[in-house]
Amino acid sequence: MVQAATTGSLENAQRIVVSAVRYTEEHNAPAMALTEQFTLGKGNKQVTVPKVGQMSVSDLTDGQDIIDNEDIGMTTVDLTASEVGAKVVLTDKLVRQSVPNVFNMVGRQLGDGMARKKDNDVTALYQNLNGGTALGLATRPFSVLNATGCIAYAKANKFGSQLYMIHHPNAVATFVKAGAVTPSVTYPVPHGWSEDLLKEFYVGLRPLNGVPLFEDGNISVDSSDDAYGAIADKGAMATLTSLKVRTERERDASLRGTELVMTADYGVFELDDSKGAPMLYDASVPAHDAA
Repeated sequence: MVQAATTGSLENAQRIVVSAVRYTEEHNAPAMALTEQFTLGKGNKQVTVPKVGQMSVSDLTDGQDIIDNEDIGMTTVDLTASEVGAKVVLTDKLVRQSVPNVFNMVGRQLGDGMARKKDNDVTALYQNLNGGTALGLATRPFSVLNATGCIAYAKANKFGSQLYMIHHPNAVATFVKAGAVTPSVTYPVPHGWSEDLLKEFYVGLRPLNGVPLFEDGNISVDSSDDAYGAIADKGAMATLTSLKVRTERERDASLRGTELVMTADYGVFELDDSKGAPMLYDASVPAHDAA
């Protein structure tokens, strides 16, 4: 009996792949989830975000006019989106001979690739925050003492009220070890952040001086085992989304398969350089066989 890849089996395979793609893509990009979110409306090519400088308030004397005018110092940032994508081929043979788990695997890998791309685009911005002036130093450990110093710097320089720290898991492991932090209670994602999108990346420690710490394995580690994380306010960086994730299929008879194309249309930007700073610390692989 000839086995045929029916329209129904193709649609079922596509549904499984698409479902896995969307879930994995949305839940595996912590750096993007920590940015300010904007949506590009239909028919628009960009979003212009205004920025107003700090102003000073002076003492007044009864009966005297206010003489000095404060400079609004308004600037704008134009956000635009660009497309990214990937394609896989679901061959007729694969569809008729595979179990649903295979399509889940395909979907997860596609979604993970999209999430990694989005996350890498955001983490690439870290190094340029604060005018490119990094806190920390190459080869130095991301210790509790150093983290406290970064927080003090951020608060003294008025980064903002929704501060967070994010770094590579290897650097975070050193943070936990150096501070001998072994909490008896795992703390939830702090209020104001999406628990659904960030719970897998929240370190689970009590926020240090009120600042939560997240980890992101997509952060690049250089050849010297150092990495740039960041301490920033949510308003330091922005994501503009025109199209989250779209999947389409096209039959290729001569190939005896169906092309499944995944695309997204978005952009990531440094929104306010003064609201964040890079954190440069050692991210070498920590010991995992200590007695």
